[in-house]
Amino acid sequence: MSAKEVDVNGTEYRIILTEQVIGQVNNLKNLYSAAYEDPESFEDVSAEISNTINDIASTVEPEAEDSDLDGLIQEIIKAVDNKAAEIEKELEAKPKKVPKKKSKSK
Repeated sequence: MSAKEVDVNGTEYRIILTEQVIGQVNNLKNLYSAAYEDPESFEDVSAEISNTINDIASTVEPEAEDSDLDGLIQEIIKAVDNKAAEIEKELEAKPKKVPKKKSKSK
């Protein structure tokens, strides 16, 4: 969990990247992909996209202005992607544990 501050149109917003927010952002990215891959399904997923955006925006302080919503969501997606990249780097840097072989008793 980490806090992130982003500036959108001169307003400073603060969001805490919880597991729930990260999950919502990943869900939103999947919905965007689905709508992009199958434009005919856009109407089916647009309500879900809107609900997910509103859920994410509700975790931001101060309350987001409608005019800032698009830019804010883009910044939050970037923050989640950057956090995922940091975690990936940390995991790659850790030495992998090799399980020890048990010796057979005779």
